[in-house]
Amino acid sequence: MEIDRLDGRTPNQLRPLACTRNVLNRAHGSASWCQGDTKVLAAVYGPKAGTKRNENPEKACIEVIWKPKTGQSGKAEREYEMILKRTLQSICILTLNPNTTTSVIIQVVNDDGALLPCAINAACAALVDAGIPLKHLAVAICCCLAESGYVILDPSKLEEQKMKAFVYLVFPNSVLSNLPEGQLKVQGEPMEHGIITSVTQGAMPVDDYLHCLERGRAATAKMSAFLRKSLQPRLPID
Repeated sequence: MEIDRLDGRTPNQLRPLACTRNVLNRAHGSASWCQGDTKVLAAVYGPKAGTKRNENPEKACIEVIWKPKTGQSGKAEREYEMILKRTLQSICILTLNPNTTTSVIIQVVNDDGALLPCAINAACAALVDAGIPLKHLAVAICCCLAESGYVILDPSKLEEQKMKAFVYLVFPNSVLSNLPEGQLKVQGEPMEHGIITSVTQGAMPVDDYLHCLERGRAATAKMSAFLRKSLQPRLPID
């Protein structure tokens, strides 16, 4: 059974992607990430000496500040900050710069669906632009479950509102991993078979979740290639 999407995309089709590095002059690293009409800016400052209270001084600390397009930050923004912080902590090599804090500022420019995955992708690109040591890259995607049981990828805002449930998934990209080869497996499984972050909203049966996982992993393979291409250093033109 096929599902008709308002913008004419197929269920597995992503919106056009765009990524630009070094978009802010005063930040140590920055990037913009667009998926369709959803756009997010990420800025990285640091690492700077000292860690926040209740943080481990023997490791680097990641601080995330989420700035909505308009108005003040609320409960949703604080939840996004927590999810983003945990995701970034899992891909950063925190032992190289102990007792330091790196701040990641997320500015929402426009929200037309899949906002948190766009922010994660923007933050990852900004960390690379700032030269923050990473274990590997990460790519995020949103998978939605329709009332009919059909799964669609990368929803618009209107599609999100009509869905029965949706899940934000973040996958590792081990192709460019800085970890030793022996650490690229977890309990015998290759890292690319793993998952970094999974956040579900709404009721989703296990079989449907596994279907989302499969479809999301396949789609992020293309996103990984796009991200790697976007992050390649540009050679000067003579």
